[in-house]
Amino acid sequence: MGEWQLQGGLVAVGVVLLAGLSEAAPAEAPIPTPPPTCSSPAYRQFDFWVGEWEVSRPGSDEVVARSLIEKLYHGCALRENWMPLKGSPGGSLNVYRSKTGEWRQVWTDSGNEVHEYRGRWTGKAMEFEGEAKDAADLGRKVRMTFEPMSDGSVVQTGYQWSDKGWALEYQFTYRHPRAG
Repeated sequence: MGEWQLQGGLVAVGVVLLAGLSEAAPAEAPIPTPPPTCSSPAYRQFDFWVGEWEVSRPGSDEVVARSLIEKLYHGCALRENWMPLKGSPGGSLNVYRSKTGEWRQVWTDSGNEVHEYRGRWTGKAMEFEGEAKDAADLGRKVRMTFEPMSDGSVVQTGYQWSDKGWALEYQFTYRHPRAG
């Protein structure tokens, strides 16, 4: 027998064996849906931030960014997609940890900054504190608040720690886009 005939015969036998195995394999059972683990009211404390937003500076209607905040993973997380008209795009993932009663946020952007926050809902605002590190891994203490306003907007305020205490770093007003 030539080498080609032997190899061809082995391939044919292998195909027949595999075909027989696939026919004999039982049908896959459906994967059960896990019970909801993020259904308590605490997981909805940050829902006021969910939506599509036009972002401006305080006292101005000029849009400086767009932001999409999505509720994901059966209500267990919020994801932010920050899309500035100028500057570095980025985003965050936000989760509630029931054991500690804390929210956690991790932010990163196209400049390779990484911010890690821990925070809580105060009854009036979501307040976070943490550390921001730049691309060179130099860190600084940071704080941020998200306050829902009566008109449906949200005000985000960021602070940076200095030897003089907390200093305002930025403030944005998130508004839902106007129709038309």
